[in-house]
Amino acid sequence: MKNTTADKQARLFKALMHPVRIQILEILRNGEACVCHIEAILGLRQAYVSQQLAVLRRAGLIGDRREGPNIYYRIIRHEVLDLLDMARALAGESESTLPLSAGCSCPRCATPIVLLERGV
Repeated sequence: MKNTTADKQARLFKALMHPVRIQILEILRNGEACVCHIEAILGLRQAYVSQQLAVLRRAGLIGDRREGPNIYYRIIRHEVLDLLDMARALAGESESTLPLSAGCSCPRCATPIVLLERGV
């Protein structure tokens, strides 16, 4: 009885029942991001962000890849974005209010700044 459709749906909703996890998915809506990027946008400690990412990964909603010392996360079940859009509409909101840039020091975020400083 643990593998019924209702049980699977309940596990999915349980993974989404935290504002920080929803915010993480909203950040990842724009493409993959490293932990330091997510941490900078949300203003939260790395350990806490990593805990929330682990819940989303166990739920099968996000995946990760390592590039040197950095781990980048991405959404692998894009249907969750439709669910978030519907939830936002039901809550009477039109769009996410999260900032797009973080100002973190990861290689991906730092590269454009280095290029601009060099005049490239």
